[in-house]
Amino acid sequence: MEHLIGQPAPGSDNSFGGSDAAAVIIDGTQASFMHDVMDASRNVPVLVDFWAEWCGPCKQLTPILEKVVTAAKGKVRLVKIDIEANRALAGQLAQAGLPLQSIPLVAAFWKGQILDLFQGALPESEVKKFVETLLKASGGGTLPATEQLHEADVAMETGQPAEAAAMYSTVIGEEPENAKAWGGLIRAMLALDDEEAAAAALADVPAKITDAPEVAGARAALELKKEGRQAAEAMEGIRARLDANPEDYEARCELATALNAAGKREDAANELLHIIRADRGWKDGAARQQLLRFFEAWGNDDPATVLSRRRLSSLLFS
Repeated sequence: MEHLIGQPAPGSDNSFGGSDAAAVIIDGTQASFMHDVMDASRNVPVLVDFWAEWCGPCKQLTPILEKVVTAAKGKVRLVKIDIEANRALAGQLAQAGLPLQSIPLVAAFWKGQILDLFQGALPESEVKKFVETLLKASGGGTLPATEQLHEADVAMETGQPAEAAAMYSTVIGEEPENAKAWGGLIRAMLALDDEEAAAAALADVPAKITDAPEVAGARAALELKKEGRQAAEAMEGIRARLDANPEDYEARCELATALNAAGKREDAANELLHIIRADRGWKDGAARQQLLRFFEAWGNDDPATVLSRRRLSSLLFS
C-alpha cells in the first residue's frame, strides 16, 4: 500500500504527530498518512478512524475510540481521517482494498500493514475487545485497566481486600462505567466488613450499569451479608428451633443464610438442598430462590456454585 500513499510531509520528524511525541490522538491528512500511520505503526499499533461530517454513526463512534485509546496510555494510537477532506487518499485506499464505501470504518495498522478492521458504530465494550485483540496480536499485552483489574482480583484472592479496593477505585477513576471494577470494589468493602462503604459504593454505581452481572452479583452479596449478620446474631435460637423440629424449614433457611455469611458456602447450600429434597414447593420454592441468590453472589465459576448447581439440577430433574 505504501507506493499509493506518497511520502511523509515535508519537515516532519520521527515522532507521532510531528512535534508532539506524546500525542496519541491526532487528525491525519494525505500528506501525513505515511508518517502518522505507516511509519508510526512500526513501533505501536495505530487505529485509523475514517469518518465524515455527514456521518451520524461516526459521531457516536469517534468519542468512544478516543476514550479507549486514551485509557490505553500509549499502547495504541488513533489517527482520524476525514474522507471528504482527503478524497484522494480515500480513493487510493479504496483501490487498495479498504471498504470505504461504508463508514465509519476503523482499520488497525501494525508494522505498516492492516492487521484488522471493523465497520459501524460499535459499543464501548466491543471497541475495547477489538483493541485488546490488537494489543495481543502485536505483543502489546492488555489494556492498563485490564491489567489493574487482574491485579486487584489477585489481591482479593490472596486476602488483601484493602489493596484490591484501592486498585478497583483507580480503574473506576479512569473508567467510571467499568462494571467489573464497581463489583470488585463493593466486594472488597464487604471483605473488609464495611457494609456502609459497600452500600455507599453500590449507590454510586452509574445507572447505565446497575444491572450488569458484576454489579448484580455484588448487590446480592451485600444483601446476603446483611441478612447473614442478622441470622448469625440469632444463631443460638435458630439451632434450638432445629433441635426441637428438624423440619422447621424457616429456621433451616435462616441457618443457611448465617452459614453463608460465615463463609461456609457448601454447608449453606446443603441446608437449602435439604429443604428442596424434602419439600420442593415449600413457600413457593423459597429455598430454591435463596440458593439462586447464593449462586449470583458467589459467581458462576465459584466451586461451591458449580457443585451445588449440579446437585440442584439432579434434584429438580431426577
